[in-house]
Amino acid sequence: MQYVIITFLWLAILLYLVLGGADFGAGIIELFTPTSMRSRTRKAAYQAIGPIWEANHMWLIIAVVILFVGFPVIYSTMSIYLHIPLVIMLLGITARGTAFVFRNYDAVQDNMQAVYNRIFLVSSFITPLFLGIIAGSAVSGKINPEATDFLSAYVFCWLNWFCVAIGLFTVALCSFLASIYLIGEAQDEYDRKSFVRKAAVWNVVAVVCGALVFIAAYFENIPLIKWVLGQPIGLTAVIAASISLVVLWLLVIRGKAMVPRVLAGFQATMILLAITYVHFPNFLILQGGERLSLFKHQAPDATINALGWALLIGSVFILPALVYLYYRFQKLSHDGEIEH
Repeated sequence: MQYVIITFLWLAILLYLVLGGADFGAGIIELFTPTSMRSRTRKAAYQAIGPIWEANHMWLIIAVVILFVGFPVIYSTMSIYLHIPLVIMLLGITARGTAFVFRNYDAVQDNMQAVYNRIFLVSSFITPLFLGIIAGSAVSGKINPEATDFLSAYVFCWLNWFCVAIGLFTVALCSFLASIYLIGEAQDEYDRKSFVRKAAVWNVVAVVCGALVFIAAYFENIPLIKWVLGQPIGLTAVIAASISLVVLWLLVIRGKAMVPRVLAGFQATMILLAITYVHFPNFLILQGGERLSLFKHQAPDATINALGWALLIGSVFILPALVYLYYRFQKLSHDGEIEH
């Protein structure tokens, strides 16, 4: 049953990166769009994420619940030593969701709309930034349970070049995903070309940020190249992601929209696979080489079995309904029955 739980955990993280990441990316794209063009970008973004944006956070909730119930040592370690970036990320999620609702559905349209817009855009950037920082800290070996001062224990484990570089890469990846997804939501050729240009720009930014991650890893003495390219699965994942990127752009140039979305999600999957496979079953790498494992640091067997069955039974009811929700709202949006 532990493999069932680990599979759900990995898929929840992946789906939050792909779907929630594209959600955040839509706000980031709008943030870096000239003010005169934001209304067109916003309209296409609402078409894609407006009715169902909140459902994306379900994947984060599932991941948190799995860690809390099934792997309490890992959960408590992250909550203690990474509480600052975790709180910032959660505040970003809360602020973004609140601002999204008020800027779209507030009964009173006044100057506060500008405030809501700013909160939404800034939190769209901050949230994936700190999500990436947390992910970087989990594998960087910077968490030091033996630290005796506040900065060493709770700040330097995440505030370093490697973690920040991964945070920026996460921002760029989310923006690239959103750009590819929004190509299919363009109402005319002008908007389509605009999103294609944005996708190209964020593709370049993602490559640059990815290079910064490897550079930062080198100076922080983190063997990232060995992790990613030093074993067959990681190397295969990188090659597959690179090939799919070429195919994606060939299809975009030919005017395709749906398959490039699938390929963009596939690239995110390969990136996550390349990073996580080499560490499995370890989830956290602490300073000094100690590792917190999904096998050695799991809850008692009775808890694991109960959690596994709860996930299996729950997915039978939730996943079909969620698929229908995506399908129905997308159909209504394209038919013009939903006003954003």
